[in-house]
Amino acid sequence: MDDLYVDLRHVTGRPLFLKCEGFNFAGSVKLKAAAAMVEAAERDGVLTPGSTIVESSSGNLGIALSLIAADRGLRFVCVTDPRCNPASVRLMRALGAEVRVISATDANGGFLESRIRYVRDLCETDDGYVWLNQYANRNNWLAHYRGTAPAIDRQFPDLEVLFVGAGTTGTLMGCARYFREHRRPVTIVAIDAVGSVTFGGIPERRLVPGLGTSARPALVDESYVDDVVHVAERDTIRTVHTLASRGFLFGGSTGTVVSGASRWLDAKYPGEEPVAVAIAPDLGERYLDSIYDETWLGEHFGELLPGLDLPAAGILGV
Repeated sequence: MDDLYVDLRHVTGRPLFLKCEGFNFAGSVKLKAAAAMVEAAERDGVLTPGSTIVESSSGNLGIALSLIAADRGLRFVCVTDPRCNPASVRLMRALGAEVRVISATDANGGFLESRIRYVRDLCETDDGYVWLNQYANRNNWLAHYRGTAPAIDRQFPDLEVLFVGAGTTGTLMGCARYFREHRRPVTIVAIDAVGSVTFGGIPERRLVPGLGTSARPALVDESYVDDVVHVAERDTIRTVHTLASRGFLFGGSTGTVVSGASRWLDAKYPGEEPVAVAIAPDLGERYLDSIYDETWLGEHFGELLPGLDLPAAGILGV
């Protein structure tokens, strides 16, 4: 059930439909990429019944792989870092996965390079481990080329603008390639986090898991992207709380995408009504210990976001 769309015009005041990917069994858009990568590895004979899947993930792909590994009777090791939501860690472990948290930071202050280095070392010392490598695996974007983008195209044949958050960029590149190769005149806008290096940004501390990287993914091809919007995490937090105050509990990635899309629409289509869609990667229940928790918000964003300890009605708008 991932073809549910929410009309956000009455919430944000902008012409924007949100494709909600959080209603499948794994709870996020990452189930598509996880299934495609595992199936390809099995077809190629790389992944066998005695193998152990290992992957670096900030949460959602790890959960999706935990489900798939459990279904196939395979071991799965998720390599993550301290920013991973506690709820996501608990869920993966409940599904039988082993979760290893890497706390060593990279030279740029992130964790991704440290996580990937750990995975590579693990695979070099034991050939029973199979790294799917979501950051460079073409089946990551193929899953969205074959599934996500055609579904949007069917629902919105007059689509003018598509907003996609950039993490590994699998969803972004799959959708962008589909609309380009099918000669559809759709403007592709990538939404990234401030502090991410994916599109050449300066690395900075990031606390909200999901979008953004501290090492540029191999999948990125900027020739397919028409524009890029960088969103500060304080705007992400404001947006998820604004959405929640209207009954929509989404994750941080969705807050980032909606915030960036709203700003872009204001700048490019002031007072107009283009057909615009944004992709919401997941829902918000896994973030109750972080972006929806008053203590966590006060610790990390208190000085930047006065009023976030107030009831929803007092939260700043998008």
